[in-house]
This record gives sequence, C-alpha cells and structure tokens, in this order.
Amino acid sequence: MESFNSRIDLTPLTTAVDAIRAEVGTVIVGQHQTIDLLLTALLADGHVLIEGVPGVAKTLTAKLLAKTLSVGFSRIQFTPDLMPSDVLGTSIFMPKTGDFSFRQGPIFANLVLIDEINRAPAKTQAALFEVMEERQITNDGTTYPLDEPFMVLATQNPIEQEGTYRLPEAQLDRFLFKIVVGYPDAAAEVDILKGHHQRRNLTDAVQAVSAVLSAGQLASLRAQVHQVHVEDKLFEYIAQIVQATRANKSLYLGASPRASVALLNSAKALATLRGRDFITPEDVQELAAPVLRHRILLTPEREMEGGTADDVIAQLVQKIDVPR
Repeated sequence: MESFNSRIDLTPLTTAVDAIRAEVGTVIVGQHQTIDLLLTALLADGHVLIEGVPGVAKTLTAKLLAKTLSVGFSRIQFTPDLMPSDVLGTSIFMPKTGDFSFRQGPIFANLVLIDEINRAPAKTQAALFEVMEERQITNDGTTYPLDEPFMVLATQNPIEQEGTYRLPEAQLDRFLFKIVVGYPDAAAEVDILKGHHQRRNLTDAVQAVSAVLSAGQLASLRAQVHQVHVEDKLFEYIAQIVQATRANKSLYLGASPRASVALLNSAKALATLRGRDFITPEDVQELAAPVLRHRILLTPEREMEGGTADDVIAQLVQKIDVPR
C-alpha cells in the first residue's frame, strides 16, 4: 500500500457545510444529528429514507436542504393510486409528427423529495429501482440518463399503517441511510415555540433560505471525499461488522455487500464533515445504525421479545474488536 502523505484542503468543504447548517438553522431548531446525516449522505452521493411521526419536520428539513443547493428540485406525494408513469414520465403521441415524444416525470430533478413513500403500491415502488441505483430510466427501450447530482429524500410515518405498503427489501437496500427522527427535548420544544412566536410566516422564512452550493461545487466536494484515507484495518473492521449481521441468531436477513460500500463511503464523508482526511473506527460506529437498520430483518422470536434493529446493531458492534 502506498504511503499516505498528501493532505486534503477541507476549507471549502467546511465553509460550505457551515453555510448550509446556518441557512437550515434559520428555520429548524435542533435536529443536529439529522442534518449532519443528511449532509453526510449528500457528500457520499446517497439516498436517504427519513422516518418519524407527523409533525417532527421531516419534510421541512428535506425542503430546506434542497433550498441551500442551486439544483433542480421536485416533490412527489406518493398515494395508493400513483402509477409508475406519474413518477418516471410517459410517451405522448404527437399528431403533427405522427411520433411519440417522451415527457419527463418529476423524478427528473437533482433532488427529489418523496413524501410518504410507503403509500404507493409495489408497482410504483419498483419503478424507482433503476433510477435510484443507475441514475437513469428506461422507457419504450430508450434509456434516459439523469443529470448529476441525483438524490432521493423519502419520508415515511412508522405508526400509521392503514393504506401503506411495506417497501421491498431491494428498494430499502438502495437507501444509504434510514434516519429516525424523534421528538425534540423540552428545551428544543421551547425554542421551537419561540421561533414560531417571533416568525410571522413560516413560508416566508423558508423562501428566505438562500442557495449556498452549486452542482459544480458539490461535485468538487464529493471528489475530495473520495480522497479520504482509509487504513487496511478499517476495511477489515467494516467487513467484520457487516459479516456479523449474516451470522446473528437474532436476524432473519443480514446486510448485503452494498451495505459495506455504504458504510465505507458514508464514513469517508462523515470524516470530512468532522474536518479530517482519514476515517476512524468511531466514524464507522456512529454510522452503523443509519446504514444497517433498514437492511436487516429481525427473526419473529426477537421481535416478540421487543428487540429492535438498533439494539442488535449496537450488540454486534460492541462484540467486534476495535482496530487501533
């Protein structure tokens, strides 16, 4: 392995990240972990599933992140009657020419917010498989590539199950993170109330959020993330964690190799977010739950005992020797 001598100048990345945090912070109180995970996914070029009860600002946070970027944005509300063509686009017959012309759907944007993703049936969910993995769609035998960057932010409510559909495992595996947004603590809730009291109109506050990063600048920052140094023992550490999910008695389904790659890429992005050009075991540990929680399935016995995916992940990580 070649020696690691070069240092990456992370000043532009740090400046951009601080600017995004500041813009989002004009509207959102707290949610620091959620915002950091969204920034990590943005730098790692990954899609994000955000889960939380109604009213915890899932959609608002995603919209604000989009506002800080000078890129195309679209929002799709998933419903039980939504068809794949409503998302991807459809071929329209043009009488003047006698030909069909492809009309792009709302998925053709740089940042796509899908609200209540689990409300659409399997046919519509399957329409996202190709576009999330390959950044392209195929219609009538013609392939249409999407412009870079391309990121899907999807929200879902974990409580209300009426009129919802379980997301296919193959689709869940295409999300870099599953972020769970909880309730704010008492102090943060007081700050939220004060913010609403002082602010005349939430819509105006959202509109006032400025774009601080262009598509070209984001591509440059992502190139820096690729240069982050990773020691061999950390490759082994990541592999051990993911391998452990496949040999655990509490799990019916373990994580795929895509999870290993996701853990590596996101750890590199998180390191830059923390101002480092190398990853540490702590980066991997911090991201293990967001990367793995939607990629594993508990056995019915463990579920009946009240166990959660996060509990199993924490136990797995604890058992594996930390490289030093």
